[in-house]
Amino acid sequence: MQNVSPPPPKPATDIHPADAAVRNIAADQQRRIDDLQSQLKQQSSLAALGELTSTATHEFNNVLMTILNYAQLGLRNRDDASRDKALNKIHDAAKRAATITNTILAQARNRGDHLCPTDLGSLIESSLVLLGRELQKHRIAVELDLGDVPAIHASGNQLQRVLMNLIINARQAMTGGGTLLIRTAATADGHVQLTVRDSGEGIPTETLPKIFDSFYTTKDGPDATGKGGTGLGLAACKEIIDAHRGRIRVESTVGRGTAFIIQLPIARAQQAA
Repeated sequence: MQNVSPPPPKPATDIHPADAAVRNIAADQQRRIDDLQSQLKQQSSLAALGELTSTATHEFNNVLMTILNYAQLGLRNRDDASRDKALNKIHDAAKRAATITNTILAQARNRGDHLCPTDLGSLIESSLVLLGRELQKHRIAVELDLGDVPAIHASGNQLQRVLMNLIINARQAMTGGGTLLIRTAATADGHVQLTVRDSGEGIPTETLPKIFDSFYTTKDGPDATGKGGTGLGLAACKEIIDAHRGRIRVESTVGRGTAFIIQLPIARAQQAA
C-alpha cells in the first residue's frame, strides 16, 4: 500500500487578538512619541527665535543710540568735517541695523528644513553683528580666520542657530574675558570645516561624553544676560548637524579651553565645479 504524505501545514495567517492589541498599543505609543518629538522640535525652534529676537532687540537699541548721538553731533557742529564724520557713523550704523533686521526676518520666514547653497562666512559675520557688543562687554576678543571656502549645502537659519549657540556658550565659558577663534577651511574629502574655539574653563573629561545628550547641562540656570540653563542647546546643535549629513565633535582641556569642530558637505554645484 502506497504511503501518502500528509499535506504540509498551512502557514498561520491569523494574528491572535492579544498580539494585535499589543501591536496597536505599540503603534499608538510610537505615534504619540513622534508627535511629542515634533512638538519639542517646534518649541525649541521658537525658543531659539525668541532668544535671537531678544539679543537683536538689545543690539538694535544700541544702533539707534549711535544714530541719535551722531545726528545730534551733526546738528550741533556746522563744519564739514564734523558733519562728514557724523554722516559716516550714521551710515555704518544703518547698515548694521539692516543686517540685524534681515537676520531676524530670515529666521522668522524660514524655520523649515530646506537645504540650499549657503555662504558660511556671511552667516558667521551676521552672527557676530548680533553678538559683537555682548562679546566686547565681557572682554572677549574675536579672531576670524575665514578661508576661501566653497558654499555648503545647508539651511542658513538652522546653521545660524548652531553658530549663535556655540558663540554664546564660548562667551559663558570665558568668565574673566578671553579669545574666541572662529575658523573655516576646506577639507580634502569634500567638506567645509568650521571651528569655534574659546580660551575658557574647559570641560572635564568625565563630562565630555554627555554634552550632546538632551536636557544635560552643567549650568544652574540662565546667566545675567538670561541665556543658558535649558540643556537643549548642544543637543539641538548635534541634531541640526546630523540632519545636514555633517559631523560635530568637541576637544577640550580643563583650564585651557574648548573647541567645537564641525564638518559640513559642500554644495553639489561646487563639487561639480
